[in-house]
Amino acid sequence: MTKLKYALISLSFLSNILLAQPYQEPYRELEDKTTALLSLEQAVIAAQSNDPWLVGNRHSQDAIESMSVAAGTLPDPKISLGLANIAADSFDFGQEAMTQFKVGVSQMFPRGDSLAIKQQQLKLQASQFPYLREDRKARVAVIVAKLWLDAFEAQESIALIENDRALFEQLADIAQASYSSTVGKTRQQDIIRAQLELTRLDDRLSKLKQKQEISQKRLSEWLSEYLNGRTQDQTTVTAISDSSFLVARLLPNIAMLEQGLFTSKTDITPQMLSSYFSKHPAVNALNLKIRTVEEGIKLAKQKYKPEWGVNASYGYRDTNPLGIDRSDLFSIGVSFDLPLFASNRQDKQVQSAVSRTSAVKTEKWLLIRRFIASFEAIRSQLLRLNERQNLYQERLLPQMHDQAEASLTAYTNDDGDFSEVVRSRIAELNASIDSLGINVQRQKSIIQLNYFFMRYANEIVRQVFGEKNE
Repeated sequence: MTKLKYALISLSFLSNILLAQPYQEPYRELEDKTTALLSLEQAVIAAQSNDPWLVGNRHSQDAIESMSVAAGTLPDPKISLGLANIAADSFDFGQEAMTQFKVGVSQMFPRGDSLAIKQQQLKLQASQFPYLREDRKARVAVIVAKLWLDAFEAQESIALIENDRALFEQLADIAQASYSSTVGKTRQQDIIRAQLELTRLDDRLSKLKQKQEISQKRLSEWLSEYLNGRTQDQTTVTAISDSSFLVARLLPNIAMLEQGLFTSKTDITPQMLSSYFSKHPAVNALNLKIRTVEEGIKLAKQKYKPEWGVNASYGYRDTNPLGIDRSDLFSIGVSFDLPLFASNRQDKQVQSAVSRTSAVKTEKWLLIRRFIASFEAIRSQLLRLNERQNLYQERLLPQMHDQAEASLTAYTNDDGDFSEVVRSRIAELNASIDSLGINVQRQKSIIQLNYFFMRYANEIVRQVFGEKNE
């Protein structure tokens, strides 16, 4: 009995050490001397630096900028060479006065201001690409940050379970000792229950490790070059050989952009949100796309104007059979077309350009409407997560801890049930894991909200220290 009492006292002491503050952040910064820890900022920067899409986007911009230079240039002149009106019976160059060797040149001039408009249209199209790259970097930041947080949640849930496993192992040993001594109130089913909970913990660990490995593999898709310590090479695909890296053990506190909108007590109108979202890089890119297709309307209207051409030729004639020189001939002229069938061609081309412009404007309003709906949904979600976080931190976790300590104390004094000790410890562990999930989900929601209000991609995962986002 004395040994059993010592075991119970040591269990109580161990639980006080491990679970004295279970309601506080269980994922504070710890040292790891065997594996380099990957921070959220490192993951996002590495993913953006190793994104082949960004390189392809720059090449596309360079191509269109080069086309804009070419589009402002007149078409090449045409040179013609010919032997005209030679006698068919003798092929004698000097027999007939009409025979001549003719050299001509012609130059076409596009309709109206077509060259300048086409050049401006391509410049506007090229100017979309920097905004598209900024939006791509922002979306990569959101994707990678969520994957990093998934890996973090799995990693720290594993740490919580492994931290509590020692308690359950000692509970099982104490139950076995109490049952063997035949002194306490421990029953055989208590021993089986303790072993069962250990087995269930092992199963939870296995599932969490699976989740951790999947998150790491998905994260490694974006970080292959960084994790292999290689220089950036966007033309080579490098596979990750393993997923042995770990994410940092400190949960980031992401700064919320436009926090006043989130905490506003007044109704937020769609017009207010539209004014914010209109500065988003994706919306700016669509604005430039609208201007690009509007230039297409101007370009189509140039089809009503004639296309002009200028030509000149010089004809050399040989002397006549008597040796008298013949005068050489010089010709000059202009040509142009007449848009006589405008209703079937030019009118339809203008109508087509107007329809394309309306379609792109629709894309813009659909994007803003999607932003507004997503903002409202995520804002509501984050408000509820904040309520749950406060509930867990201020009431639920402390109460769970007190209940676990009370049940252990009662059992130590032979005044409690062993199954109640196990239930209270499992409940406390589950609450700690749920609290971790709430805190992780809060950061995901803040990151998604930041995407809607960002101007530059590096604003999305910027952290604040010593403060808390409400």
